[in-house]
Amino acid sequence: MVPGLPLPPEVQLAQRLAGNEQVMRDRALRKLRKYIMTRSQRATGAFNTEEMLKIWKGLFYCLWMQDKPLLQEELGRTIAQLVHAFQTTEAQHLFLRAFWQTMIREWMGIDLLRLDKFYLLMRLVLRESLMTVRTRRWEERKIEQLLELLTTEVLHPDSQAPNGVKSHFLEVFLEELTKVGAAELTADQNLQFIDPFCQIAAHTKDSLVLHKITRCILEAIVEQAPLAIEDLMKEVDTQSEEGEESDGGEESDGSEESSEDEQDLQDTPPKRLHAGSVYRAEPKEYVWDDEENTGPVLQFDYEAIANRLFTLASRQSTPSQNRKRLYRVIQKFRVLAGGTFPDDDVPEKAYKKLLGGRRERKKRKNRLSTLQPQNEQGGSEAEASTSDMSPGMKRSRREDEKTGQREPPGKKKKPGARAKGAGVQQSARKRKQPLQSEK
Repeated sequence: MVPGLPLPPEVQLAQRLAGNEQVMRDRALRKLRKYIMTRSQRATGAFNTEEMLKIWKGLFYCLWMQDKPLLQEELGRTIAQLVHAFQTTEAQHLFLRAFWQTMIREWMGIDLLRLDKFYLLMRLVLRESLMTVRTRRWEERKIEQLLELLTTEVLHPDSQAPNGVKSHFLEVFLEELTKVGAAELTADQNLQFIDPFCQIAAHTKDSLVLHKITRCILEAIVEQAPLAIEDLMKEVDTQSEEGEESDGGEESDGSEESSEDEQDLQDTPPKRLHAGSVYRAEPKEYVWDDEENTGPVLQFDYEAIANRLFTLASRQSTPSQNRKRLYRVIQKFRVLAGGTFPDDDVPEKAYKKLLGGRRERKKRKNRLSTLQPQNEQGGSEAEASTSDMSPGMKRSRREDEKTGQREPPGKKKKPGARAKGAGVQQSARKRKQPLQSEK
């Protein structure tokens, strides 16, 4: 840099975005948005990779300096929505590519206290990336370009992306796609979105990537199958009800309809909730167990997914470990394609919670049942003298002598009891024995 010359606008904005004062950072963020909109409208002078990396470095440390979770979320959403300020698809992709390159470069320097807000930033940027394709009505070419960018920057072996970036990207991809396009995307378009991940799962040598794709994308589709069928049936029922209302709306009488509706409201049971929800009678309210079950679900052609996976897994170049893993998933998709769905409509997360609760209650019940006869036996043995000990009591006393801890005769050692408490219990029992002999 030649001394005396003014700094480029990107460097000036990056320095102000990383400033210590929040007022300065907010002002620089507003100026950056105006600068992007103005420059991207020019026929010449578009952004290059170096300039975009400088801008993203300033945005990275702008979020780094932000405190308080609510303000961090608001700032992360504002930063992610900058992608819509670019007027061309090429400029948007350059902005997104520079973001992932910045996250990969700076990831190892993020401390544990700041990790959550950068996880949130990745999720928000991915969501707005999908929104750019949605604004163009899910064009096939735009979908291919976005997926190529994401898989190249994050999942390609030459990208040098840390495991944390890979894992979080694969964990949130299907969730964000559901939020953005579940109500609009068709089964063929959804297959196009997951096809690059199927290809990567077939030839990757990274066990983490293979596990995350299989677990967070493919098996997640299998688990959501009951919800997808329920969502589809609701659409069919809605369409059929609308058709019936249009056909027979003029023939029915208004008074008869009102009386029948009142009777139906009295006789109809409560509406069935989505899977994973819990209905409580007192107070009368619905408690949702999982947030992802409150909206529409992505629709898939399970037979098409199984055929595509089989084509990829059956190649000779596919590693045996990947082939075995994919064959198990293919079997699940073929079962779904045959019309057989999982026995429980409860999602796996809620199902694990239910099993964990039952298991915990069962353990607690067994523990109480084992302690109860010991207390009853200890109470009866407290009345007996030390000379009338049974062989089992003598054996327990010999075991206590081996461990160096002696308990009062006629009483079994309770789990977790301390050695120093034995003398106190023994003295208390000696004081009670004369009273019992008098009775």
